[in-house]
Amino acid sequence: MMFQSFDVRTNPSQGIERVALLRAKLAEHKLDGFLVPRADEHQGEYVAACSERLQWLTGFTGSAGAALVLKDKAILFVDGRYTLQAKAQVDPGTFRIESLVENPPVKWLEANGEGLTIGFDPWLHTIAEVEAFEKAGIELTPVENLVDAVWADRPAPPAGKIEIHPHGFAGVLAKDKIADLSESLAKKGATHAVLTDPSSLAWVFNIRGSDVAHTPLAHGFAILSTDELPKLFISRDKLTIETDAYLTQLADVLEPSQLEEELARIAALGGTVALDPVLAAEKLRMIVEENGGTTLALPDPARLPRATKNKAELAGSRAAHRRDGAAVTKYLCWLDRQEPGTIDEIQAVQALEQFRVAVGEETQMPLRDISFDTISGAGPNGAIIHYRVTTGTNRKLQAGELYLVDSGGQYQDGTTDITRTVAVGTPTRKMCERYTLVLKGLIQISLLRFPAGTRGMDIDAIARRALWAHGLDYAHGTGHGVGSFLSVHEGPQRIAKTGAERLLPGMIISNEPGYYKEGAYGIRLENLIVVEEAAPIPGGDIPMHSFETLTLAPFDRRLIVADMLDPAERAWLDAYHARVLQEIGPMLDGETLAWLEKAAAPL
Repeated sequence: MMFQSFDVRTNPSQGIERVALLRAKLAEHKLDGFLVPRADEHQGEYVAACSERLQWLTGFTGSAGAALVLKDKAILFVDGRYTLQAKAQVDPGTFRIESLVENPPVKWLEANGEGLTIGFDPWLHTIAEVEAFEKAGIELTPVENLVDAVWADRPAPPAGKIEIHPHGFAGVLAKDKIADLSESLAKKGATHAVLTDPSSLAWVFNIRGSDVAHTPLAHGFAILSTDELPKLFISRDKLTIETDAYLTQLADVLEPSQLEEELARIAALGGTVALDPVLAAEKLRMIVEENGGTTLALPDPARLPRATKNKAELAGSRAAHRRDGAAVTKYLCWLDRQEPGTIDEIQAVQALEQFRVAVGEETQMPLRDISFDTISGAGPNGAIIHYRVTTGTNRKLQAGELYLVDSGGQYQDGTTDITRTVAVGTPTRKMCERYTLVLKGLIQISLLRFPAGTRGMDIDAIARRALWAHGLDYAHGTGHGVGSFLSVHEGPQRIAKTGAERLLPGMIISNEPGYYKEGAYGIRLENLIVVEEAAPIPGGDIPMHSFETLTLAPFDRRLIVADMLDPAERAWLDAYHARVLQEIGPMLDGETLAWLEKAAAPL
């Protein structure tokens, strides 16, 4: 059984009828418009089927976006990763497409929404989002979710079983994490904090679930306290005898339906409740303040501890990347043996998943899932940054094209994410030059030494420098955080123009510059890296950090223009390939090993 489906999940025409249904609800509620974000109550990037409201309404399947439906018009807001995808997936007569970054809903309404009454579901918008609307002079009206009111066959909420994440992989006991967080809260003046992010629940309580595709999360909430056991709001249907016994030692386990009542009780007693304005739903703030409590704007207390991996988590990640690297290398060898035009994007995905499964079985550390739907883009499909192949878009890997494959695995000891772009047949000189510019960006980040306290936004331009010098760029960040058998997209760390979080030792982050030529091809190269304390330099007088590369798989030397690399870049690439050969060579059979020896030879 494949972890990935290739079904066509939506049809552009579905938006016509569904927007009409939603507009009928606008009239009932005396509203001029309604906001539909790509979000759930936990503000996660990956949501369960019952929370795919934006997809149901519009046909757009991307992981970020929002729609604004008015009486006479409808707008879909997407970021640069999804511009091409959105054009293909939604009905152009129903939805106009706007930039989620340059002209988001708040900015659009500020310019065009004077006098309009806009409804919103306060469970699906964060405190910070609502404050941004208020600052722009836009008053939102909280109402029931109008999409849910017209979505007749909406799926039931997920109820996957919860498992205990072993101490050997977690590295720190849940009771010790809870004690540390409670102490931190008290120092910041809060009596309680609401954890809304399922990744934080998973990390704090050392549990994993299956409520979200490809991400081992269990939906729920927790209220941490400075003077009593936490309260964990999670459906008991998800618990076994073992997990119930485990969790009841750590927390009072209650049903999710009891959250509002308990939060209101704490507020009525004068509690000061910490809420992360970027993650917590506006509804939670409303409950606390309407019942006499005080809210304190604080970041999710688990986010930074979760992001800065401990020794056990880093050891697990290194082991997972060795296995995953062996699987990807076997796949790249197999791919190289296929004649152009004989396999398609779906067959390529199926083969890659089979290699991951096989290596997991050989090493007795099975592939638990893929970490996201594999992006398998041949030729022009590679230029769609977050392309998802379906039976309707599937195409052959043809001679003279580039093939981009962005994939990852979920293993109990770590989460992986790797992108390689390979030549199918003979590439053009221009393809090779642009591939090399992207490679230079990846290498420059890999080589970087930077002062402690540096943020992702401070180094993002370094990955783009070679491309900028040739009048080129890419419309996405350079890197995202990655969890430990958790979400492949984990905050708060990122390398991007908006990456304001300091890069701390132990943070795992992706390094993935790219270049995309619409209608022709895409190039992206991605390794995962971890922030570490750099070895001191004689004469240096400030603490420095650097990156350790975790990902282990060769780059396509057929696409590398060696003369475009400077000596330091060539030395890094040769050393990296030598390390790939040394670390994963022993896991390969004779034929694949021989292929890798050629692929990893010095330039």
